[in-house]
Amino acid sequence: MADTGGSSSSSRMLCSVPERVQLHLAMLTLQFGYAGFHVVSRAALNMGISKLVFPVYRNIIALLLLLPFAYFLEKKERPGMTLNFLIQFFLLALIGITANQGFYLLGLDNTSPTFASAIQNSVPAITFLMAALLRIEKVRINRKDGISKVLGTIFCVAGASVITLYQGPTIYSPAPHLKQPTQLLVSLGDASGKNWTLGCIYLIGHCLSWSAWLVLQAPVLKKYPARLSVTSYTCFFGLIQFLIIAAIFERDTQAWVFHNGGEVFTILYAGVVASGIAFAVQIWCIDRGGPVFVAVYQPVQTLVVAIMASIALGEEFYLGGIIGAVLIIVGLYLVLWGKSEEKKFALQEKALIQSTTQEHGITRITSSSSHNKTSLTQPLLPPSTENV
Repeated sequence: MADTGGSSSSSRMLCSVPERVQLHLAMLTLQFGYAGFHVVSRAALNMGISKLVFPVYRNIIALLLLLPFAYFLEKKERPGMTLNFLIQFFLLALIGITANQGFYLLGLDNTSPTFASAIQNSVPAITFLMAALLRIEKVRINRKDGISKVLGTIFCVAGASVITLYQGPTIYSPAPHLKQPTQLLVSLGDASGKNWTLGCIYLIGHCLSWSAWLVLQAPVLKKYPARLSVTSYTCFFGLIQFLIIAAIFERDTQAWVFHNGGEVFTILYAGVVASGIAFAVQIWCIDRGGPVFVAVYQPVQTLVVAIMASIALGEEFYLGGIIGAVLIIVGLYLVLWGKSEEKKFALQEKALIQSTTQEHGITRITSSSSHNKTSLTQPLLPPSTENV
């Protein structure tokens, strides 16, 4: 009885928490999960895990997690499979999985987790630019929302350019005891990249692939309105593509073998947390709070990554990276504010159209009723001029 009472009281406490608070807590948890992924991925590369083997194992775990939910939850929504859909899913995988994850790992290997996270803040602006160039999204320069989105895109491009072309002097260097981590973290190595400019170019390729995947996914989802199934098919084809690439370029059979628990942990974290749990939490947050609410929290991830990477990897921060990160974050919020204002304009226009339609309808009804009234007040037969 006591256990039942305790569980019911805890569920009541959870229900008593406002949904807005639950959303904020979920988004903070999500940012910590994604921040951990950046650090864990860098740790995996420092341990010597192959950049081709890592995404293969990650996508196997992600696919195994996604398949049951996609199969059972979208049984009625899933359209029939055609060759055209298979080609579209293959192309989405090529852009959204293979190029996206491949460029990310190459960029991370040459830079650091903090700046990999920072440059990802430019994805909304790049997505807007691509959608505008493909005429999927209209740009209204004569309105404040259009000006805000254009300025935000310029800021993001400027920030990415600064990060790529200018490293600058060291602004912050961890204390000596942080550069000599405990035995638990010694396998993580450091966060010093190999070729900063090349790494930033790879990360820009990662952001371009991610944005292209978001833009090209929209028309596919209109024809195939089953998001989990689309993600599962994309993940499946991405796994096949990575397997083919790894079979050609990764000749060392030892690269497929786990050598210690740290390697197993990094792959499990990438597959379960970053591709499984985080995906489910993000879908719930987008459904409840909207995509803009979710995107606003992106810079929190960069801050958390910076703290984690400084402690775990002894990462140093450079002037160019900090200036670029600030520009990108300012650009992100300008684009998000513009999108928010655009929605307000759209709602106002919709309300105006509805009120105009109603007014026209009332006018038609009034004129029609007055016409009927006039015809009924008139005699059905003309008055006789003859005397009876």
